Amino acid sequence: STGMSLLRAAGTSLRGFRAALRMQQRSASKLCQNADEAVDGVKDNMTMAFGGFGLCGIPENSIDALVRAGVKGVTAVSNNAGVDDCGLGKMLQTRQIKRMISSYVGENATFEKQYLTGELEVELTPQGTLAERLRAGGAGVPAFFTPTGAGTLIEEGGFPIKYNNDGSVAITAAPREAREFNGRRYIMEEGIRADFSFVKAWKGDELGNLVFRSSAQNFNPMVASAGKVTIAEVEELVPAGEIDPDQVHVPGVMVQRIFQGQQYEKRIERLTTRKVESGSEANAGKELSARELARERIVRRAAKELKDGMYVNLGIGIPTLSVNYLPPGVQITLQSENGVLGMGPYPLEGQADADLINAGKETITLLPGASTFSSSDSFGMIRGGHIDITILGALQVAQNGDLANWIIPGKMVKGMGGAMDLVGSGGSKVVVTMEHTAKGNPKILKSCNLPLTGQRVVDMIITEMCVFEFRHGKMFLTEIAPNVSVEDVRAATEAEFTVVDKLIEMQQ
Repeated sequence: STGMSLLRAAGTSLRGFRAALRMQQRSASKLCQNADEAVDGVKDNMTMAFGGFGLCGIPENSIDALVRAGVKGVTAVSNNAGVDDCGLGKMLQTRQIKRMISSYVGENATFEKQYLTGELEVELTPQGTLAERLRAGGAGVPAFFTPTGAGTLIEEGGFPIKYNNDGSVAITAAPREAREFNGRRYIMEEGIRADFSFVKAWKGDELGNLVFRSSAQNFNPMVASAGKVTIAEVEELVPAGEIDPDQVHVPGVMVQRIFQGQQYEKRIERLTTRKVESGSEANAGKELSARELARERIVRRAAKELKDGMYVNLGIGIPTLSVNYLPPGVQITLQSENGVLGMGPYPLEGQADADLINAGKETITLLPGASTFSSSDSFGMIRGGHIDITILGALQVAQNGDLANWIIPGKMVKGMGGAMDLVGSGGSKVVVTMEHTAKGNPKILKSCNLPLTGQRVVDMIITEMCVFEFRHGKMFLTEIAPNVSVEDVRAATEAEFTVVDKLIEMQQ
């Protein structure tokens, strides 16, 4: 072995062994002077994976170097593509990317436009599945089975990957193989390997050992492992031995090139802060509009589902507000898909941290006892049924519990993000909070006409008018808002439902 060869070369002297090891390390140095040197060797039509979530933890210097290098025809694997003028959005603007494999289009108008007009191929993949595909690829696992996406377009195939100029579909996604395990349906997903992977860490050493900070870890560890050649840029580069071995997130064996990045922008996508007062205190004495009152009714009722000691995942918008109305004495732990457990409130003005965001890209704080981890670990918690309850919004819900909330074909393409994983875990209670109608049209239907997020996954719907619960595949009206009649609910609801014998007033 190499170690024995070094020992023989150095005799029995420990000092000699260390000296020989240092000589070997220098001769096989991973150090690069800058990003341009690090990306040397990238070619057109390669598959490249990029760490980061939104704009948090993205390899800024490497992306800029790839723009300068002018490589074309790139298949880019990344949770999302930043925004128009930051992150991978820069490579979209220069038309360097041929295909995106991602979970979320988000607020990148260039991404959405290029996809809908046929310039860009997009392979949308559930966020947890994408994290696991990268982890599997790096671990030498060619494929695996997951419940996420079963019974949706992900399993069925046919989702448009590329459009023609006239709006017709040029390339569609292939169907997935499906199998049942213990009476439950799973679909097969393949691991991902990249020709080059690009990651960004807070600290790294000359051997390639990496340490991440807060939620900037996200996809970076899996991306690092999935690359045939992994290039790491770090905010601080230190000599070998200065990082405590117990603190290493990615061991150096996964990294082939490393350099210290320069002039990090670390842009915050959604700077969200609070004043000293929050929640119901902030609304004290404020005159609320009818719509605001309706939303507050939904939020207050959703808070009643949060019980002491629960681990909770909340979607952006109405669900997030529910923590402001927790009953007295109730303490919960908030989990975020991008790798946070123990989220606190938004930071005070002037105290936001670019490395600390939630799944909605909003700045957050951490409570005592919080932890941060990779996206793969985060979705392991979700798929493994360790999260007690998920509260999220919806475009449509069907009377059998089907949920649609991620796309309006040909019009709105945001991507499924982590929603398919959250509702498909089978171990969490799924509560939908939403306005009862959209522009007067029912959103609670006999069957969804939009692509599904999950089949028969909803346990409860909370609207400004009422509460529905799902039992054995049927929908029951269990609570009703003041000044709302059962007839009013039926008029605003296409779905068929049963009124329980003891219908009560909506809890607040």
